[in-house]
Amino acid sequence: MNEVSYFAQSAFPLVWIVIAVVGALIRTRHSPSRAAALETWQRWWAVAALGCGSLWMTIAFLTIPDVMATAIGFDRTPFQFEIAFANLGLAVMGFRAASATARERITIGLGAGMFLWGAAIGHVYQWFAHGDHAPGNTGGVLVCDLLFPAVMIVLALRSQQLTNSGRPTLAPAARAATRTT
Repeated sequence: MNEVSYFAQSAFPLVWIVIAVVGALIRTRHSPSRAAALETWQRWWAVAALGCGSLWMTIAFLTIPDVMATAIGFDRTPFQFEIAFANLGLAVMGFRAASATARERITIGLGAGMFLWGAAIGHVYQWFAHGDHAPGNTGGVLVCDLLFPAVMIVLALRSQQLTNSGRPTLAPAARAATRTT
């Protein structure tokens, strides 16, 4: 494999991050508030990065499993079918996050993180233990595995902070009284 081909294959997953960032930047140019801009960023990240990125992986693993196996640096395995449907679950969660609350987005980010951060650990292990430098094992896929859930969580936490900072704080006695009513 020549260097240009290797770089293109390795960097391709980053296209979902670029689409999310560019889309959010364009849509928030004239945003009326920080909260509105943050909501736009969350939606673009959820749909473009997590949703479409995971849907692409689903389609790729189902339709071109031999190519995907080669890209990862493995022989074809039945587990690729399972990886396809795990990614479909992530895609559904990403699309759901577009209209979710901040709390739901945090949960979606954590759920995605359990799979993707585990995959990232596997990629790094294969990289160092077995010298697997295949374009689908290191590079862009590793960055996406780390950033898709992390950015979703950070954006949702920031949204939750903005929402909470806009509410008047009640004294502990007042909070206790409102819970009993």
